[in-house]
Amino acid sequence: MGPMVRRQKGENISGWLAVDKHEGITAAKVVARVKTVFNAAKAGHGGTLDPLATGVLPIALGWATKTVSFAMNGRKVYEFEVLWGARTDTDDRDGVLVEVSDVRPAKTDILLALENFTGEIEQIPPDYSAVKVNGKRAYELARDKQPLSLAAKPVSVHAFELIEALSADRARFRVQCGKGTYVRALVRDLAQSLGTFGHITGLRRTQCGPFMESGAISLEKLESLGHKAAASECLLPIRTVLDDIPALALTDEEAHRMTLGQAIALWPVVKRSGTSGFEPGITVQALCGKTLIALAEVENGMVRPVRVLNN
Repeated sequence: MGPMVRRQKGENISGWLAVDKHEGITAAKVVARVKTVFNAAKAGHGGTLDPLATGVLPIALGWATKTVSFAMNGRKVYEFEVLWGARTDTDDRDGVLVEVSDVRPAKTDILLALENFTGEIEQIPPDYSAVKVNGKRAYELARDKQPLSLAAKPVSVHAFELIEALSADRARFRVQCGKGTYVRALVRDLAQSLGTFGHITGLRRTQCGPFMESGAISLEKLESLGHKAAASECLLPIRTVLDDIPALALTDEEAHRMTLGQAIALWPVVKRSGTSGFEPGITVQALCGKTLIALAEVENGMVRPVRVLNN
């Protein structure tokens, strides 16, 4: 008898989906429920959301899981409410209250302080975050009451706006930011700069890369579609997260070679398509017709597959 072949569980279905996550559920549970609806063999998410948070959670199915990093690198937009005068150990309302202050910032002071929190800034992640410390997640160490000294990391904040000062105690904000930015840490540091404490009481993500709130579907609606979900407009092509990456059109023969992991000559492809500007080291989409064959890298006059997508 030959070696046993492990049968794949689920359908080989690929694409992206934007779920409008409701409050009180983890991103991992959303992935599990989406996977069940599509009976998908493989699924993952492109940018987690805390249970407290609602809004856009991109879900990758099948071969799309190989493009998750591109979704996570995209711009994100959050709207959230802050309660002044109280700090929790998680920097949101799900945590334990640890410090209080009688200071309530004036609107004019808030607007002035926001100027220091835009652009390229250094940010220390919250203790309750997924940052790894000696192989363990920071939140695991924080739960065990182990002392933490997390290193500051550079993050990009494109815009930080005060939407409304609701009262002396509460305010609403909108942030546009890049990969790795913790909104909870922004609030923690903003409050500190204003001589008080603060934490998030509600947060909604309205954009994550190319995925918008307007195109997101609730879990309940998705589950009501059942087996029709795969054929619905909510399942988007893998290329959805690759809009900013240049594309090269391959012949059937070139595409076949690339699926085998072989590099192909750049010049014939460029000459045929009439495009230029493919710098060494650049990532490109390798297409055959409308099918994404691979994510590839230009190197020494060759196009070398980095991630083959046999869909």
